[in-house]
Amino acid sequence: MKKTIALLFSAMLLLVLSACGGTQTNNNSAGESNVTPKAELVINATNYQFDQQVYHLKKDVPVKIVFKNEAGNHGVMIPKLNLQLDSEHESAVVTPTEAGEFDIACSIMCGTGHSQMIAKIVVE
Repeated sequence: MKKTIALLFSAMLLLVLSACGGTQTNNNSAGESNVTPKAELVINATNYQFDQQVYHLKKDVPVKIVFKNEAGNHGVMIPKLNLQLDSEHESAVVTPTEAGEFDIACSIMCGTGHSQMIAKIVVE
């Protein structure tokens, strides 16, 4: 019962955060429009999973992150990179300025497997 309530609360919080939108800026420079990417990362989503559990990026290297929704209705949220992508905003250029592991989660409530739809980005 407690897990269900926590899951519902988390899903509602994600929906509220995704609805807030707006300009996104932080040390990781999400959505840099004037920076030429030196790498590209494609994240594919199918029903209740991303195509990889761990993605790798290099610190201080601009990368174009592309989100592809292969099956179902999904989005991707990477809070530490201040980045959210979905079917309307499919790509952005970011420059990770901190090394570490960054959580990736589905940003659109997609059904019973939504809470298991997680992965990581490792910045080295």
